[in-house]
Amino acid sequence: MIIDHRTYTVKHGLMEDYLMRFERDALPVQLRHLGRYIGTFKSDIGPQNQVIHLWAYEDIGDREARRAAMAADPEWQAFLVSNRGTFVEQENKILKPTAFSLLR
Repeated sequence: MIIDHRTYTVKHGLMEDYLMRFERDALPVQLRHLGRYIGTFKSDIGPQNQVIHLWAYEDIGDREARRAAMAADPEWQAFLVSNRGTFVEQENKILKPTAFSLLR
């Protein structure tokens, strides 16, 4: 298993709007296509205006196939258009659990 850890820095003042649009428009599409949804989190202490999405996949191939299917979905493409200009930075990480991790 791998975890796709995606951190987005949202423009100041747009967090609540982004989260509303994400929950309403993006999450249903992602749930149809992507791996196991672990959760979405907002930064509270440390760098501000950040939202973190965590998704679990079997492996890199599973992630690539699922994300390609989502990218072809017209509803996802519409969300991308509506989301333009929301982020000022994006960082993606692939995490591998240790042998003793609770998530494996």
